[in-house]
Formats: sequence, structure tokens, C-alpha cells
Amino acid sequence: MKFTIDRDVFFNQINTVQKFTSDRLNTATALQGVYITTGKKKIHFYATDLNTFCHTVSETSVEEETNLIIEPKKILEFVQFLQNGDIHITVENNSILIQQDKTKGAFPVIVAEDFPLPPKITEESQDVKPEFLLNNLPFILFTASSDDARPVLTGINFVASEENLTLVATDGFRLSLVKEKRKGTFSSMIIPADFLKEVLRHVKDAKTVSFTYSEKEHLVLFKVGETEFYSRLIDGEFPPYERVIPEEKKATAVLKREEMLRNTKLISIFAREYSNVIVYDFSKDGLVLSPKKEANEDNTTTQDIQFDGDQIRVAFNYKYVVDFLNHIDAEEIEVELLRSDAPVVFKIPKNEAFMHIIMPVRIQEG
Repeated sequence: MKFTIDRDVFFNQINTVQKFTSDRLNTATALQGVYITTGKKKIHFYATDLNTFCHTVSETSVEEETNLIIEPKKILEFVQFLQNGDIHITVENNSILIQQDKTKGAFPVIVAEDFPLPPKITEESQDVKPEFLLNNLPFILFTASSDDARPVLTGINFVASEENLTLVATDGFRLSLVKEKRKGTFSSMIIPADFLKEVLRHVKDAKTVSFTYSEKEHLVLFKVGETEFYSRLIDGEFPPYERVIPEEKKATAVLKREEMLRNTKLISIFAREYSNVIVYDFSKDGLVLSPKKEANEDNTTTQDIQFDGDQIRVAFNYKYVVDFLNHIDAEEIEVELLRSDAPVVFKIPKNEAFMHIIMPVRIQEG
């Protein structure tokens, strides 16, 4: 079988779906590859690790029906060095030959009897505004855990009530929360954060996003253009995050985000050898940053702040502070403090929908 396809289309489609292949040891061979089917002037690309699936389709000139599984990494590496324009593909004798002008490369086809296609979903889809995903997910995705030991913490918890939809992520050391008026699209569920990161990469230029929840399959489907993203939901009970949110505060500070980020990175030079802990001393005189006392008390910097309340000193693993400040696009942030050992709340002024919490590190004073 032979067909012609645009180099960029071929590269982008394989690059999109290959992120959903399985890289686990001892996994089935088919799950390590990209499944390609052709026919009726269309070429389909599939990949899955059995928990997530990706499918995309492009127009092509081929009428002949065929299917094969390719190992994507070497093919992507080869195709990226080709020139823009058409490439010619020949499939025969358990190999795929990619040719452009005087350049050609042959790659083996993965031998597998079967490829698991995405489940059939019969539930009705709903449109989701791309702005909902673009405006909310960046605030919380970075907070989800990457440790599979507690699967529920690797997901984003969607909590639906009659009036609101709350999105929560936590790794046990920090928590992000976004709340907005519910529009009826999402039910209560836990969706893997890594999956949502991939979806988010593709919705930037989309006018609409289609969303389907299948209770029967315990699965969600996002469709962006001609690309479909499927994911099974995470089973389990999400931690009672409400208990972490302080019900009162004894001090509030408003300060410049970029200045706090710069100062934190500055003092981190001295804190790295001391468990990455930086002490933040909030008072009417400003915010003083310093490493733990066993480092060197002379290594400090001070930042002007607007402050109301009692002086409070808290300590954080500075990496969590840097991570938060890097993901927030705001000129100022607001910090609410209760005690040196209580969770600290970070907010964006005039944005009541969002909050971020970092758990402090206990340090010995005196």
C-alpha cells in the first residue's frame, strides 16, 4: 500500500497520540506503539495505555484499507528532519518506508494480533468553553501528586453541587482550589492530572471543546477538533480537603509576586544544604527571608509589604513557594496567616474563586 501525506500533518498526529502509549515494563507490545488505519480517504491514529486513549484523524488520498502498529519515537525523530511538504509512505512486508525526494527511511512494524480501541460511548456530549479549561486548570494542575502510591492524589477532584463546581488538587503538602458557578457540564469525579495537561495543550486555539461523561464506562471524553482524548476516572475517596482550609486568620500581607519569587530564589542559594527550608518573617516592618538558623543568619533579604495583624514567622520548603509563584500570573498576591504551624493561604487579590495552601515546616525557634 502507498499513500502521500503532508509531512507536518503526519508528524503532528503521531506526536499527539504517542504521548498516550505505555512506557511501563512488561506491557503488551501493542501498547508501546501507535496504531494506524487507513481507508475511505482517511488515516486514523490511535494510542493507549488502557487507562487513557487518544484518537485523531486526517484526510488523505488513500482508498485502500489497512492497519498497522508502528514504534513512534524513531519515526518522529526521522520525520522531523525532513523538509516541509509531502512525504510518500509505502507499507509492505512488515515494514513502513517513508520517502521524500532522495531521502528514505525504513522502519519495522510492530507485530501484534490486536489493538485495544477506545470504548464506545453512547452518552450525549456537551460543549465546554475552552476558557473554562484555560482559566482554571493552570492554577491547580501543578499541585497534583506525581506519586502513584496514592492514585487519588494524582488526579483533579471535581466536586459538583447544585450551585458550584469546585476543582481541587493536593499532594499532601500543598493544595490548590478553584470554585465557580456550576453550568451543569461536570459531575463529581476524579480525572487524572497528567491527562488534563495533555488536553490543555490542545485547547488553546480551539473554538469549542466537546465533553462526554460515561458513567457506564467510568470514563470521560474530550474532543478538540478531530482529536479525541479519553480517560478512565480514578477510583477512590479524595482526602477531606475542607479540613485543611483555615477558618480564621490573624494576619494578612499583600506583596509583589515577582519580588517574592526573586527573593525566594536568592535565599534558596543558602537553604539548599539545609533541607530546602526558608523562613518567612511577616511583620509591619516587611517580609524578611532567611535560611534555617543552622545555616547563617546573615544571609537575609527584606521585602516591603502591606501588612495587617500580628507578626508571624513561618517556614516552607522553598520549592513549593517557587512552584506556586511561577504558575500564577498576577502582579500581587495576598497571604493569610494564622500561626507558624498552621496552613498558610495564598490568594490573588480580586479573585475570590482561587486559593492555594502550603503546609509550613516546623522549625525550632531560639
